[in-house]
Amino acid sequence: MSLTPKETVRLPHKPGVYKFYDTKSNLIYVGKAKDLNKRVRSYFTKAKGHNRKTLKLVSEVKAVDYVITNTEFDALLLENNLIKASQPKYNILLKDDKSFPFILITHERFPRVYSTRQYNPSKGEFFGPYTSVVAMNNVLDLLRRLFTIRTCKYNLSEKNVSAGKYKVCLEYHIGNCLGPCEGLQSEEDYEKDLNQVRSILKGKLGIVRAHFKEKMQLAAESLAFEEADRYKKKLETLEKFHSKSVVVNPNINDLHTITVTSKEDDAFVNYMKVENGAINYSQTVAVRKKLGQSDQEVATSVLWQMLKLESIPEKPIEVISNVELVELPELVIASVPKIGDKKKLIGLSLTNALGLKKDKSLQKLQPTRGEQVLFTLQEDLSLTTLPRHIECFDNSNLQGTNPVASMVCFKNGKPSKNDYRKFNIKTVVGPDDFASMYEIVTRRYKRLKEEAQPFPDLILIDGGKGQLSSAVEALKDLGLYGQIAIAGIAKKLEEIYLPNDSIPVHISKKSQSLKLLQHLRDEAHRFAITFHRSKRLKGLNTSLENIEGIGPKTANVLLKEFKSIKKMQAAGFEAIQQVVGEKKASIVWEGIKKDSNRN
Repeated sequence: MSLTPKETVRLPHKPGVYKFYDTKSNLIYVGKAKDLNKRVRSYFTKAKGHNRKTLKLVSEVKAVDYVITNTEFDALLLENNLIKASQPKYNILLKDDKSFPFILITHERFPRVYSTRQYNPSKGEFFGPYTSVVAMNNVLDLLRRLFTIRTCKYNLSEKNVSAGKYKVCLEYHIGNCLGPCEGLQSEEDYEKDLNQVRSILKGKLGIVRAHFKEKMQLAAESLAFEEADRYKKKLETLEKFHSKSVVVNPNINDLHTITVTSKEDDAFVNYMKVENGAINYSQTVAVRKKLGQSDQEVATSVLWQMLKLESIPEKPIEVISNVELVELPELVIASVPKIGDKKKLIGLSLTNALGLKKDKSLQKLQPTRGEQVLFTLQEDLSLTTLPRHIECFDNSNLQGTNPVASMVCFKNGKPSKNDYRKFNIKTVVGPDDFASMYEIVTRRYKRLKEEAQPFPDLILIDGGKGQLSSAVEALKDLGLYGQIAIAGIAKKLEEIYLPNDSIPVHISKKSQSLKLLQHLRDEAHRFAITFHRSKRLKGLNTSLENIEGIGPKTANVLLKEFKSIKKMQAAGFEAIQQVVGEKKASIVWEGIKKDSNRN
């Protein structure tokens, strides 16, 4: 369930294991958490409290993966197995002032069990490292309550013990030690306890549970009820420590779990491996389904990849799933459990698969860069809806002649040119931008209202408070004010005005939302100027074509060269002659003189 550091806000508030990957997809750190969301987010939101090592780790994290478990203890067991299997560099190799602790079983006669931060394989068997000192101490406390492991640092060589060099201490008298220092406990008996300790540290609680049950039953059969009660209490202690684990049946050994959930073209599969009642491996993957491929076929295919069988197994492989697996060989025993611990395990596995499915769905819903700009604009202007549809208006006239206006439309932050509109100003005489704005806004939204067409999410007016007020009056007269958000953008200081607010909204000049508004304003201005120019040239072209003997081609050549009839008159006959020749120049010259005399 790969997420980027910014996406960790979507992590579930559940216990589990998290894995950090670098840019090359290398696993660099494994950790466990009681609350995945809070723990993982703390890496990226509380930098001030981090030490050098953690800051270095965070700087390298490019992807975050996670596995949900039922309890923090299950997470601890899975964490330790993942660390031992992958040896991430930040779990093992860092040598700063605070390295992670291990639990050590020493290489000596009557081995000791204690915690250490100094990793030296020559000293004994190391278990860990543990990212949580509290969790490690809980494990040590459990071991000391269940087994009689010595805590002294004596050198219990045969020579020293035979010589009577040491005397039993308080631990012996309170029952926490059986006195190997005085030869009161044999090495063979001591080693039996150590084997149980190793099983717990490896996460194999089922073995230890079965051992205590056997001892309790034998003591009861021998009528040694005090001894039986002692083993019963040890068993209760162990059960309490692991009381909420999803796998509580010691008979669940070497079990493989595969679950699948899908949608259209994609499937999401979780695989878990269980040994001695504990999950020691879990992986969730997304699979692109082939045409017509069923969930059963997908789950079976992924299962083979996860098992990585290189030879025929010595005993049958037990697999449980939420779907009926297909085309299985005889050595694979598959089932779909309906009740009990195996059903609970299926539920946990499916939770992880569904988590990846949700993550992938959310990734598709994540805003694009253009959409993110719209979210920023919504926040900057305090809009109630995301401005996916914006319409911007601008006026254009030259000293009151040929007054026109334009409306450009942006959808999802991009121009929607099929929705652009041109307006010839009909009710306004002279250069009156305010009245022109009132007219075009009225015409535009009166028509949309009559045709029951959707309104924009935002109207942008090219101009300051005056033009904005005129547009607002138009919306009020149409009964639409308050239904459509509206704002004005002034050219000089790039200030944004909102209705009934004398103080402009100042958006950072570097903000992408302001750049979007500027783009709208500039596009509306360009479209209005282009329309005004084409209308003006069309009028001039028509005037020249009205001269007998002058066609559209000649008129276009002259207007392209001189821009207007007034400039042609100022240039004189000889200048016209150089462009179209003496014959046509004479006709044009006579025609424009007559037109001038009429005016």
